[in-house]
Amino acid sequence: MRGLIATVASLILVAGAAPALAQQATKIGQHSAWGTYSYKTANGKVCYVLTVPTDKQPPSLDHGDMFFFVSQRPGQQVSYEPQFIAGYNFQEGSKATVTINGKSFSMFTKGKSAWVENAAEEPVLVAAMKGGSDMKVEAKSGRGNATSYTFSLKGISAALDSIKSCK
Repeated sequence: MRGLIATVASLILVAGAAPALAQQATKIGQHSAWGTYSYKTANGKVCYVLTVPTDKQPPSLDHGDMFFFVSQRPGQQVSYEPQFIAGYNFQEGSKATVTINGKSFSMFTKGKSAWVENAAEEPVLVAAMKGGSDMKVEAKSGRGNATSYTFSLKGISAALDSIKSCK
């Protein structure tokens, strides 16, 4: 499973972050449910932490590969940017919702990716992730199916600490 995560994660992140890039991500480490990775771009090094869901609902759907990650791109002044990547295109114009300990965060969607709608809430979401035990993401597929995913937050603090000095 971890090998699949590493391979798919490196391909999806590179493809999602900048389609023209063809770098492979290097695995830095594993912290419980969260793997840590890095790759180089023309704008500098990119580091990120990534996990896969522990539960996918409804079980009758083919969800494809799902990922939640938080990236650091110091060369672009980006620090701890959360992103959700689905195995399908989201319903156009829809929002995804991340919920941790009863606090919800809205994400805008484009294609297969979702980002925090209000960038000022990114550090609040990351802090909630560090303080939670699991995280739920709800979204609507391009076919109109309501979906939800549970992600373990075990190891997120250690994983984020390990990429703190990404340069």
